[in-house]
Amino acid sequence: MTKNVFDKPLEKSTTSLIKDAGKLVASYPKVPITVDCVIFGFEESELKVLLIRSDLEMYKGLWSLLGDNVKNNEELDHAAYRVLKERTGMNDVYLDQVRAFSHPQRHPAGRVITVAYCSLLNIQHHELKIYKNELHWHSFSSIKGLAFDHKEILDACYKWLQKRIQEHPLGFNLLPDKFSLRELQNLYEAILGVSLDRRNFRKKFASMDLLIDVGEMEEDVPHRPGKLYKFNFEKYEKNKRKWIGIDF
Repeated sequence: MTKNVFDKPLEKSTTSLIKDAGKLVASYPKVPITVDCVIFGFEESELKVLLIRSDLEMYKGLWSLLGDNVKNNEELDHAAYRVLKERTGMNDVYLDQVRAFSHPQRHPAGRVITVAYCSLLNIQHHELKIYKNELHWHSFSSIKGLAFDHKEILDACYKWLQKRIQEHPLGFNLLPDKFSLRELQNLYEAILGVSLDRRNFRKKFASMDLLIDVGEMEEDVPHRPGKLYKFNFEKYEKNKRKWIGIDF
C-alpha cells in the first residue's frame, strides 16, 4: 500500500518554527522608527506650519516638527495620530503618509528612520489645546532652519502639498462656504508660492464648470465687491474620474 505523503510527520514542531523565527528576527539590525507630522495651516491668505521648540540640548533654540518614536505595538498611522493628539490636543485632523526619510546620519542618536505625515487645515476651524514647548503656528515663508533634518522633511512635504492641491480640490475645504474668486486665487497663490494671472486663473476655473454662482456679492471689503461662489462637490464626486487637475 502506498503511503500518503500527508501521513508523514511534520519535520519541525510549531515550537521549533517559532524559535527559528525568533532567531531570524533577532538577527535583524535594530533600527528605531519615528513619525514626524507636518501640519500646514491656512489663515488670512497665508500658509503656516505648526512647530515646537526642540527639547534636545544640541538643538537648543531651534524649532522642530511634531514627532516621536513608534511604539513596538503601534502601526505607523496610529503612531502619527497619537503624536498629533499628544502634541496639539486635536483629534479631528486627517493625515496623509508622504514618504520615509532614511539618511544614515539624519539623527544624532544614530540610525533612525522616520516616516512623514502631512495635513492641510483651516486654522480657524481647528483649535490648539496644548502649547507645550512653545507650540504655535509659523509663517511658512519665514522658516529658515530646523532641528534634525526637519527642514528637508518640511520642504519635501511642501512639494507634495503643491502637487496635491493641483490634483485634488482639497483647497476648497479651507475657504468659507461662499467665497470670491479673489479668495480662491489668494489660496492657490499662498500654497503654490507664485503670483497667478487673474484672467487666466478665472478662465481656468470657469472651464472646469465646478463653481456655483450663488447670486450674492461680497460685503464690507476694502476693494470692489466680487461675486460669491460655492464649489460643486456633488458634481465633482460624480465626475472625479475625469478630473485632470489644475495646471497653472
